[in-house]
Amino acid sequence: MSRASRALACEPDCPGRVRLDKWLWAARFYKTRALAAETIERGRVLVNGVVAKASREPRVGDVIELRTGDVIRTVVVRGLSTVRGPAPQAALLYEETPESIAARERYAELRRLAPEPAATLTQGRPTKRDRRRIEAWRTAPEQRQWNARWSASLDD
Repeated sequence: MSRASRALACEPDCPGRVRLDKWLWAARFYKTRALAAETIERGRVLVNGVVAKASREPRVGDVIELRTGDVIRTVVVRGLSTVRGPAPQAALLYEETPESIAARERYAELRRLAPEPAATLTQGRPTKRDRRRIEAWRTAPEQRQWNARWSASLDD
């Protein structure tokens, strides 16, 4: 039996201890354990309604509220693991609440209907060549003459 299958085999009643950051990583909520620890440190992970520390040990039945990107997810711990396995096995470690699923679907629909305005920009920042052209246009002779003629007096 491999190390991963042994760790996942004892999920429901595993007496072993696992840190919260390691569990979030093993359950595939975050790509690295460092990202999970950073999110916990910023106070974006709640366990049973209380701000958690990375060293906290989740237990089966705990309700964890976490933020991944702009989406807030609420999950119930169904198993413990210290090993990051394949996604189908990682999905057995938790169960997402129906309210959380509905909120994620609403957010996805809003994103689809009203995309981020910045995503429509195709050109980005001006290049060095573009900046030179803009500056040349600003300091063109006709621009300087117009500025030179400007006067606030009525005598001219």
